[in-house]
Amino acid sequence: MKQKTLFLTFISIGIILISSSWYLFQPPKESLIVSTTTSLYETGLLDAIKSSFEAKYSGFNISFISQGTGKAIETAKRGDADMILVHDPGSEFTFLSEGYGVNRKIIAYNFFIIVGPKSDPAGVEGLTLLEALKKIYAQGLEGNALWVSRGDNSGTHSKEKALWKAAGLNLTRIKTEKVSGADNSWYLEAGAGMTSTLQLANQKGSYTLSDIGIFLKNSKKGNIQLKSFVEGGKEILNVYSAIVVNPQKVPQARFDKAMLFLKFLVSDEGQELFRTFGALELGQSIFKPWIPVSKTKSDPALIKWVEEYAFFNGAECPVQYRYNAGDLFS
Repeated sequence: MKQKTLFLTFISIGIILISSSWYLFQPPKESLIVSTTTSLYETGLLDAIKSSFEAKYSGFNISFISQGTGKAIETAKRGDADMILVHDPGSEFTFLSEGYGVNRKIIAYNFFIIVGPKSDPAGVEGLTLLEALKKIYAQGLEGNALWVSRGDNSGTHSKEKALWKAAGLNLTRIKTEKVSGADNSWYLEAGAGMTSTLQLANQKGSYTLSDIGIFLKNSKKGNIQLKSFVEGGKEILNVYSAIVVNPQKVPQARFDKAMLFLKFLVSDEGQELFRTFGALELGQSIFKPWIPVSKTKSDPALIKWVEEYAFFNGAECPVQYRYNAGDLFS
């Protein structure tokens, strides 16, 4: 019995030593840092992408830095990220033209929405986007409605500013205007991410512009009791792009690793993650894959919208901003 016990003990120790040795002598994982917009991160989509990518490429570890698009771009320009996932074409073009980014690929799209209290104090239900903004503005001045802006230089904030302009309203003046007969403003700035902005809008009984994914996620959790009033349409198209940091401008950027991840995002496997994410939990997919649409030309109207809104000189990434791209644009 003693011999058997001793034998089993040696076997157990041997297994432990072999397991420990295997663990200790495994090569360190390759790191990849992605600076990203909050609307991709807060929905949980990037967790699903990380799991799928690392399962396929076991030697990699992806880390995401979640920020508004403006801050995400600044992080990459400092050399603290290897690529960016963002949704503000204007800022993206600047990033490319300044030499910081290369090989931009549009990866997905959805639509922004205008949400507000279920009581709809401004009476915007059934109105078009621009009509709704004008109505909120008018009712805000009368003290009947509030608006909360992210105010954080994010992609959503950039879109909001463009929408006020499209409605013929001067945002600089809006910020200074007071409610009639009062000393307070109807226009508030959260200076925060989408979830925090939605929670503030819920608390204040305000309208706001939101990406659909985080709105649905927070509604499902019971964090907010807001209602979506304006959805879809060219004006509130929301396009997501991936851009690799240019190693010629930022030498420490891990270009090859970023390119591997970018190719995964645009692959059939990566695009399927966008297509299915949220379908079970939220009852609908909250991101729509762009690559199948662009390849099959299945929705000419949508393609035209995307080209007008998110292409630069007729291309998602003009030739001068491509670097060692291989067959990425073929």
